[in-house]
Amino acid sequence: MTADANWLDKGNREVLDKMRGEGIDTVWDRLARQEPQCGFGKLGLCCKLCNQGPCRIDPTGHGPQKGVCGADADTIAARNFIRHIAAGSAAHTDHARAVVETLLDVCRGKAGDYEIKEPDKVYMLADVYGLETEGRPIKEIAGELAEETLAEFGRTEGTTTLIARAPKKRREIWKKNNVEPRGIDREITACMSRTHIGVEHDYRELIRQGTRTALADGWGGSMLGTEIQDILFGRPVPVRAEINLGVISSTKVNVVVHGHEPTLSEMIVIAARSPDMLDAAKAAGAEGIQVSGCCCTANELLMRHGVPSAGTFLQQELIIGTGAVEAMVVDIQCIMPAVADTVRHYHTKLISTSRDAHFPGAVHVEFDEHRALEIAKEIVQMAIDNFERRDPSKVYIPDEKTELIAGFSHETMLYMLGGRFRASYRPLNDNIMNGRIRGVAGVVGCNNAKVDGESFHTILVKELIKNDILCVQTGCSAGTCARVGLLKPEMKEFAGPGLREICETVGMPPVLHSGSCVDNSRILIACTGMVNEGGLGEDISDLPVVGLCPEWMSEKAISIGHYFVTSGVYTIFSGGGTLLVQGAGKLSDYLFDGMEKEYGAKWGFEEDPHKVARMVREHIESKREALGINKAAERKLFDMEDRRQLVV
Repeated sequence: MTADANWLDKGNREVLDKMRGEGIDTVWDRLARQEPQCGFGKLGLCCKLCNQGPCRIDPTGHGPQKGVCGADADTIAARNFIRHIAAGSAAHTDHARAVVETLLDVCRGKAGDYEIKEPDKVYMLADVYGLETEGRPIKEIAGELAEETLAEFGRTEGTTTLIARAPKKRREIWKKNNVEPRGIDREITACMSRTHIGVEHDYRELIRQGTRTALADGWGGSMLGTEIQDILFGRPVPVRAEINLGVISSTKVNVVVHGHEPTLSEMIVIAARSPDMLDAAKAAGAEGIQVSGCCCTANELLMRHGVPSAGTFLQQELIIGTGAVEAMVVDIQCIMPAVADTVRHYHTKLISTSRDAHFPGAVHVEFDEHRALEIAKEIVQMAIDNFERRDPSKVYIPDEKTELIAGFSHETMLYMLGGRFRASYRPLNDNIMNGRIRGVAGVVGCNNAKVDGESFHTILVKELIKNDILCVQTGCSAGTCARVGLLKPEMKEFAGPGLREICETVGMPPVLHSGSCVDNSRILIACTGMVNEGGLGEDISDLPVVGLCPEWMSEKAISIGHYFVTSGVYTIFSGGGTLLVQGAGKLSDYLFDGMEKEYGAKWGFEEDPHKVARMVREHIESKREALGINKAAERKLFDMEDRRQLVV
């Protein structure tokens, strides 16, 4: 572990050295001053849920074994764990709520700058919700759909509607284990209520409530966020773009959008491309306007518009440190408060836009979907006006930038693999069964300053594709691998012979960029599609599929990991020290072993990327053995009656 950022490429390292020379703190400097970090906290054994504490459990067994109230290690760690799930779920689902409300406003004529760009998805979701569509205008259908989906958050009876999209056997498992999610907000509230002092003390029941909450995220909030964003902003299709600090322009007004909600960033792109804004930029002495993204906002804009990404989570301060950014426009999630300090050393304006996220010292321009384009132009004009304040003596823009292909939604995968008129997972399933592709890894995750190298992501992914394992990525993990070129079709040369043959035939990279962290539900739908196609078992847990989360950092990652595990995907976290539960013996045994008996999948944790790759290969080969596809055998292709048993 180090705080010296040895993983950085030459250009990023030079910007970091420049900032240190200017006396500016970065995330690595602040981490170094935090060392050593709390050992009790790393093991999940610290409790501060009431004012009798904070309490801690001694992992050696010699010191305190219970908190003041009597809570033991398993209760304390389980409460902390599901509070992470609750917070992560809340972040995803509040994001989803905002886009659902925008769709409702569009249909009511209150948000005229947006439109319905994917009517096919309106019809698809209307069918899931049982809405009448025959002879009705698309806005009328979409309006009713928005009302129905908005009701999911406060549902008072029944279960979350979108769990009906999961395979039949998986739904039976959820029902048997009494974890079917109810209203999204209800499950989050129940997590917080049951972890209050003096309520739930059984670690198994605490995890059961965490499971309901995580499923309400993965098969509820996150899934709604992804689908409704596709309706409003368009379904992603493969697009070529660039990533890294080198995308920042020395001659244009630079606007960097950072955060997670695309309702604003979509309008920023439109505003920056409008003739009046371009004329204003030229009048200010610039050659034009360069919009680039950071973190998951970058992923949203990459997928839909080919807008370049300036960097991932750990690069946000370095982006400002180039000295060439006129405005960093932020909304919610993963925005370091330190950026408000960093901009004070440069001419950059930090512009906050969410009613939920304020930064002392930033300019606050609260975004209102009812005046979306007007506000976006106001923000872009602020950046243009700031261009003349750029100090050339403080500017250093590295040359490093890399091409990538982004935009592989589950629908895109269908069309790429099956063709325009026979979109299907059949070719993917067939190539898994014939062994060209050994299995699939969903590689998601964050960046964590505690890890000596985002190389963790790249070492792991290179090892997987070398062994004919197709990788599907989201979030900062995708951006990290993109910077070293792994998201280009040319990188098929790093793939094993079977995967390389598929990539050459289809014309795709061996690593597929599927979106932002809220888009992990696309991987769930793809897994369901593989099951429904037939030949690879009856449930997600039968598939030769693994979930991976290198360098986890955010509470959202815990929620994502848990909804993957309880959806039937063996999920391995790595990097960052621990999973924050390893100090609780019974809880750890349950998460890393016992859950498999109930859900067909479990958690894993390992710090060495080479060992993680070996764990993945062993798991995938064990699933192939169980399916009987590692030996010559007659396979059963499902007929319509078989499929009716799998699909609602």
